[in-house]
Amino acid sequence: MIIRELTTFDLDVLLDLYNSVGWTYYTKAPDMLKKAYENSLLTLGAYDGSKLVGIIRTVGDGFSVVFIQDILAFPEYQRKGIGTRLLREIMNRFPDVYQMELMTDNTDKTVSFYQSVGFVKADDMGCCAFMKMSKIFYTPPIKSK
Repeated sequence: MIIRELTTFDLDVLLDLYNSVGWTYYTKAPDMLKKAYENSLLTLGAYDGSKLVGIIRTVGDGFSVVFIQDILAFPEYQRKGIGTRLLREIMNRFPDVYQMELMTDNTDKTVSFYQSVGFVKADDMGCCAFMKMSKIFYTPPIKSK
């Protein structure tokens, strides 16, 4: 497996990758996804030969904050250390950044994964997170009464 910086993007491959993991909010807006990649701080790809099998995409300024926006791998390549290698490479490229942040699903699997590489839940640090999603891409679930 080779990790290298992505400076050009094949939108069809990205859409296949996002669809393969069920991230359809991105794939419903391919122009937004293309612009997001073009304006990212750093994107790395994991390659099996010449085939892109995983990516990590960061945004931020690289000094005070790096936000890990996306980290994903095709399902047949998951649980093989690709995510860990991609994440560690980002950590190595920004060793002195003040804050490295990410938002993820609150499941035992994802929490354990990020804790295993040194991340701490924001509430464990006395912090909380807020976000506002565009209604164009996201419809919040209806809360039962």
